[in-house]
Amino acid sequence: MKHVTIVQRRLTHYRVPLFTALKNELAARDIGLDLLVGPGTRAEEIKQDAGELPWAIPVPTHYWLKGRLCWQSFGQHLDATDLVIVTQENKLLRNHLLMLAPRRFKLAFWGHGANLQSDNPHGFKERFKRWTTNRVDWWFAYTEISADLVRRTGFPHERITVLNNAVDTSELQRQRQSVTPQETRALREQLGFSQGPVGVYVGSFYAEKRLDFLFAAAEAIRREVPGFQLLLVGEGPQRDKVRAWCDAKPWARWAGAKFGREKVACMSVAQIMLNPGLVGLGILDAFLCGVPMLTTNCGTHSPEIAYLEHGKNGVMTADDLNAYVEASVSLLRDAQALETLRVGCAMSAREYTIENMARRFADGIERAVTS
Repeated sequence: MKHVTIVQRRLTHYRVPLFTALKNELAARDIGLDLLVGPGTRAEEIKQDAGELPWAIPVPTHYWLKGRLCWQSFGQHLDATDLVIVTQENKLLRNHLLMLAPRRFKLAFWGHGANLQSDNPHGFKERFKRWTTNRVDWWFAYTEISADLVRRTGFPHERITVLNNAVDTSELQRQRQSVTPQETRALREQLGFSQGPVGVYVGSFYAEKRLDFLFAAAEAIRREVPGFQLLLVGEGPQRDKVRAWCDAKPWARWAGAKFGREKVACMSVAQIMLNPGLVGLGILDAFLCGVPMLTTNCGTHSPEIAYLEHGKNGVMTADDLNAYVEASVSLLRDAQALETLRVGCAMSAREYTIENMARRFADGIERAVTS
């Protein structure tokens, strides 16, 4: 029986379904799984998003320099393993020893391939990360974008597994299906929206989300489509900016942070999702709810932007306000194009699931331990 060990600096609740599904997938292939996890930093623990798995193995974890360096003690858990999977983070000091010291097991990275939000992509940190990319035996890349970044360093393509990173959307899908047209109409009335089209923003409020661009785009769309309205769902450091802008626009509403059924109910009132800044896993909300996302080629997206297929399940414009507004207005005026994107969203919602991610992960692990 082969054995794999996955090391996580911390376990968040959204990863619990993945590891549960992965353990089952591997067991069916006669491969054992150990999951080693540590606690997060003090700042991370405040988020209260830690996950729990009764079979996960806690390991001593120490942080220095306000969390910029981390040491995890797990060497004693590697005696019987065939493959160790760690995340590619420069701060993880134990990784460097694994890469440099002789080892009897194979070593794999799981990651993005680069920090896609780095302020200095050619600086020392990113150059060091690229150096480490080729110091492992296998790669588990978040998306095809991540895989391409890894391939560019010269890493063999046949030893890269694309996971198509996802979250567990099954419950959210059931909740979306339970929202009735009557509830949607009642929510529109509660928000004070007229019968005109609605755009929705769902996400956190911070600089990389480019809220000023969003506000300017919404105002310009409203000038072209007089009945247009905007609903903002979220929280974050720039909440006061959002609230002030909405207070000055009778056709805009801020609903606060919403989760689960409340979130998908809010999305049910909208025809399009506007997110001109950083896009990450929120794109799965757009797919699941059939509300096509419009974004820009801003250069700061997370790897999940690979799931957006322009003209099929969403729209990506040039990083230009006029281009973004023109695409939004065009889509709101073209019912057939909007329906085409909705159909594409439904197809993508079936593709990017936690079950498919676990299956891809297990496929890569099986190849890695038997090659």
